[in-house]
Amino acid sequence: MAVLSRPSLPAVRGKLTPDAPLAPLVWFKTGGRAEWLFEPADAKDLCGFLAGLDPRIPVMALGLGSNLIVRDGGVPGVVVRLGKAFAAVTASDDLTLRCGGGASGILVSSTARDAGIGGLEFLRSIPGTVGGFVRMNGGAYGREVKDVLVDCEIVLRSGERRCLALADLGYTYRHSALPDGAVVIAATFRGHPAAPEAIQAEMDRISASREASQPLRSKTGGSTFKNPPGGKAWELVDRAGCRGLSLGGAQVSEKHTNFLINTGSATSTEIEALGEDVRRRVKENSGVELEWEIQRVGTPVPAPGIKREGEQ
Repeated sequence: MAVLSRPSLPAVRGKLTPDAPLAPLVWFKTGGRAEWLFEPADAKDLCGFLAGLDPRIPVMALGLGSNLIVRDGGVPGVVVRLGKAFAAVTASDDLTLRCGGGASGILVSSTARDAGIGGLEFLRSIPGTVGGFVRMNGGAYGREVKDVLVDCEIVLRSGERRCLALADLGYTYRHSALPDGAVVIAATFRGHPAAPEAIQAEMDRISASREASQPLRSKTGGSTFKNPPGGKAWELVDRAGCRGLSLGGAQVSEKHTNFLINTGSATSTEIEALGEDVRRRVKENSGVELEWEIQRVGTPVPAPGIKREGEQ
């Protein structure tokens, strides 16, 4: 990939890497390179960089890379990855937590437990960072971010820092109205009083449920498709005969059919093409058009043909 010339980029105090491999940073372990990968030293560094960056250059935020397909052609522009400076979680009062955009759901829920704040246990099951699940209204086990969010702090593509209340985010199922290029750098969550022992028991229940039903030890991207109104994506995929469907090293999980997995040698092109074939088969079988839940970013390359594992 041709990279941007260094003089076109503002000076930073953090780490700015040209032509940076992204595959090691995403759960699928596939995909191309970022034209530039920026790991800001702090919020001021991020604001200054975005304010001075040519507005024509696209920007996207990267968290833990769990709900993401990075296409094999790579990602143009700048990928922003929030590090330790954005990962703190602290109790603001008896019922609220202030969380950095780079903090994991596990850290948020564990800190809530230690503070006796209930209602945030479900964040334990979201394999991502605060920035990611605030942007997509992440949810599981009957709760969503919109149920616990008070407000969030973002840096716009222009470099402007702004605080948004829950009502400003326009939340719907797995979607927010946050503008493209905005980076979530912090969020405040509110729960209810609860005993740490009860919170831990609920977290253990959630963890056991995920372990029993999801391919957690595989290279996967989490839930692939959104649940349609009144239905379950995995049931539609299974009914369409897609359990075990494969393309190269990409496969529909045998354990949970709403998960795609990289069996070891998959490309992002194969994973995305397999997902599209699953969508086609479900549409033909049930008339339901599944929507992607996994975010797909970057430049695509031509997709190969589809076949089941074992077919010639």
